[in-house]
Amino acid sequence: MQKVLNDYRAGVLVLQVQLQSVDAPSEVLSAYRDVTAAQRDQQRAVNEAETYANKVVPEAEGAAARIKLEAQAYRQQTVAEATGQTSRFNQVYTQYKNAPAVTRERMYLETMERVLGAMDKTILDTSGVGPPVPYLALDPLQHKPAGAAK
Repeated sequence: MQKVLNDYRAGVLVLQVQLQSVDAPSEVLSAYRDVTAAQRDQQRAVNEAETYANKVVPEAEGAAARIKLEAQAYRQQTVAEATGQTSRFNQVYTQYKNAPAVTRERMYLETMERVLGAMDKTILDTSGVGPPVPYLALDPLQHKPAGAAK
Protein backbone atom coordinates (compact mmCIF):
# COMPACT_ATOMS: atom_id res chain seq x y z
CA MET A 1 0.00 0.00 0.00
CA GLN A 2 2.81 2.38 0.91
CA LYS A 3 4.55 1.68 -2.39
CA VAL A 4 1.43 2.55 -4.39
CA LEU A 5 0.98 5.77 -2.42
CA ASN A 6 4.62 6.67 -2.94
CA ASP A 7 4.31 6.00 -6.69
CA TYR A 8 1.39 8.46 -6.78
CA ARG A 9 3.38 10.90 -4.63
CA ALA A 10 0.40 11.26 -2.38
CA GLY A 11 2.48 12.31 0.62
CA VAL A 12 0.67 9.86 2.89
CA LEU A 13 2.56 7.65 5.35
CA VAL A 14 0.82 4.40 6.32
CA LEU A 15 1.81 3.38 9.82
CA GLN A 16 -0.72 0.65 10.60
CA VAL A 17 -3.49 -1.34 8.88
CA GLN A 18 -6.23 -3.02 10.87
CA LEU A 19 -8.95 -5.16 9.40
CA GLN A 20 -12.13 -4.84 11.39
CA SER A 21 -14.38 -7.42 9.74
CA VAL A 22 -13.16 -9.92 7.15
CA ASP A 23 -16.05 -12.18 6.21
CA ALA A 24 -16.41 -13.46 2.72
CA PRO A 25 -19.84 -13.42 1.10
CA SER A 26 -21.81 -16.67 1.48
CA GLU A 27 -21.55 -17.43 -2.28
CA VAL A 28 -17.77 -17.20 -2.14
CA LEU A 29 -17.57 -19.07 1.17
CA SER A 30 -19.30 -22.21 -0.19
CA ALA A 31 -17.08 -22.18 -3.29
CA TYR A 32 -14.03 -21.82 -1.06
CA ARG A 33 -15.14 -24.82 1.01
CA ASP A 34 -15.62 -26.85 -2.18
CA VAL A 35 -12.13 -25.94 -3.36
CA THR A 36 -10.65 -26.88 0.02
CA ALA A 37 -12.49 -30.22 0.03
CA ALA A 38 -11.32 -30.95 -3.51
CA GLN A 39 -7.72 -30.20 -2.54
CA ARG A 40 -7.98 -32.56 0.44
CA ASP A 41 -9.49 -35.27 -1.80
CA GLN A 42 -6.70 -34.76 -4.30
CA GLN A 43 -4.04 -35.03 -1.60
CA ARG A 44 -5.69 -38.16 -0.17
CA ALA A 45 -5.77 -39.77 -3.63
CA VAL A 46 -2.10 -38.91 -4.18
CA ASN A 47 -1.19 -40.39 -0.78
CA GLU A 48 -3.15 -43.58 -1.51
CA ALA A 49 -1.45 -43.93 -4.89
CA GLU A 50 2.00 -43.45 -3.36
CA THR A 51 1.21 -45.99 -0.64
CA TYR A 52 0.07 -48.51 -3.26
CA ALA A 53 3.17 -47.88 -5.37
CA ASN A 54 5.43 -48.24 -2.32
CA LYS A 55 3.80 -51.60 -1.63
CA VAL A 56 3.53 -53.03 -5.14
CA VAL A 57 6.85 -51.97 -6.64
CA PRO A 58 9.06 -53.77 -4.07
CA GLU A 59 6.89 -56.89 -4.32
CA ALA A 60 7.23 -56.87 -8.11
CA GLU A 61 10.97 -56.27 -7.91
CA GLY A 62 11.29 -59.16 -5.44
CA ALA A 63 9.27 -61.47 -7.68
CA ALA A 64 11.39 -60.49 -10.68
CA ALA A 65 14.59 -61.16 -8.73
CA ARG A 66 13.25 -64.56 -7.61
CA ILE A 67 12.34 -65.50 -11.19
CA LYS A 68 15.80 -64.47 -12.41
CA LEU A 69 17.48 -66.56 -9.70
CA GLU A 70 15.29 -69.56 -10.53
CA ALA A 71 16.15 -69.18 -14.21
CA GLN A 72 19.86 -68.98 -13.43
CA ALA A 73 19.62 -72.06 -11.19
CA TYR A 74 17.74 -73.96 -13.90
CA ARG A 75 20.37 -72.95 -16.47
CA GLN A 76 23.20 -74.10 -14.19
CA GLN A 77 21.42 -77.38 -13.46
CA THR A 78 20.78 -78.03 -17.16
CA VAL A 79 24.37 -77.22 -18.11
CA ALA A 80 25.68 -79.45 -15.30
CA GLU A 81 23.43 -82.33 -16.39
CA ALA A 82 24.50 -81.95 -20.03
CA THR A 83 28.15 -81.78 -19.02
CA GLY A 84 27.75 -84.91 -16.90
CA GLN A 85 26.02 -86.79 -19.70
CA THR A 86 28.72 -85.72 -22.13
CA SER A 87 31.42 -86.89 -19.74
CA ARG A 88 29.67 -90.22 -19.23
CA PHE A 89 29.27 -90.69 -22.99
CA ASN A 90 32.95 -89.92 -23.56
CA GLN A 91 33.95 -92.45 -20.88
CA VAL A 92 31.72 -95.13 -22.39
CA TYR A 93 33.06 -94.32 -25.86
CA THR A 94 36.64 -94.65 -24.63
CA GLN A 95 35.84 -98.04 -23.11
CA TYR A 96 34.00 -99.02 -26.29
CA LYS A 97 37.03 -98.23 -28.41
CA ASN A 98 39.18 -100.46 -26.15
CA ALA A 99 36.77 -103.43 -26.00
CA PRO A 100 33.64 -103.07 -28.18
CA ALA A 101 32.12 -106.49 -27.41
CA VAL A 102 32.50 -106.19 -23.65
CA THR A 103 31.15 -102.66 -23.62
CA ARG A 104 28.17 -103.67 -25.77
CA GLU A 105 27.39 -106.55 -23.41
CA ARG A 106 27.71 -104.31 -20.33
CA MET A 107 25.43 -101.67 -21.87
CA TYR A 108 22.87 -104.37 -22.69
CA LEU A 109 22.96 -105.76 -19.15
CA GLU A 110 22.68 -102.26 -17.60
CA THR A 111 19.68 -101.51 -19.81
CA MET A 112 17.98 -104.80 -18.92
CA GLU A 113 18.64 -104.15 -15.23
CA ARG A 114 17.06 -100.69 -15.52
CA VAL A 115 14.05 -101.98 -17.49
CA LEU A 116 13.43 -105.21 -15.59
CA GLY A 117 14.81 -104.17 -12.19
CA ALA A 118 11.39 -103.44 -10.68
CA MET A 119 10.00 -106.90 -11.45
CA ASP A 120 9.49 -109.33 -8.56
CA LYS A 121 10.46 -112.44 -10.56
CA THR A 122 13.95 -113.75 -11.10
CA ILE A 123 14.72 -116.10 -13.98
CA LEU A 124 17.59 -118.54 -13.55
CA ASP A 125 19.17 -120.34 -16.47
CA THR A 126 21.94 -122.50 -15.12
CA SER A 127 22.10 -125.07 -17.89
CA GLY A 128 22.10 -122.82 -20.90
CA VAL A 129 19.87 -125.39 -22.66
CA GLY A 130 16.10 -125.25 -22.85
CA PRO A 131 13.69 -122.55 -21.72
CA PRO A 132 14.56 -120.52 -18.63
CA VAL A 133 12.95 -121.52 -15.36
CA PRO A 134 11.15 -118.74 -13.47
CA TYR A 135 12.17 -118.31 -9.85
CA LEU A 136 9.69 -116.81 -7.41
CA ALA A 137 11.35 -115.38 -4.32
CA LEU A 138 9.60 -116.28 -1.08
CA ASP A 139 10.93 -113.38 1.02
CA PRO A 140 8.43 -110.81 -0.31
CA LEU A 141 5.56 -113.27 0.18
CA GLN A 142 6.50 -113.96 3.81
CA HIS A 143 6.48 -110.25 4.74
CA LYS A 144 2.82 -109.49 4.01
CA PRO A 145 1.24 -106.51 5.76
CA ALA A 146 -0.98 -107.18 8.79
CA GLY A 147 -4.52 -108.14 7.88
CA ALA A 148 -3.59 -109.52 4.44
CA ALA A 149 -4.94 -112.92 3.37
CA LYS A 150 -2.60 -115.91 3.89
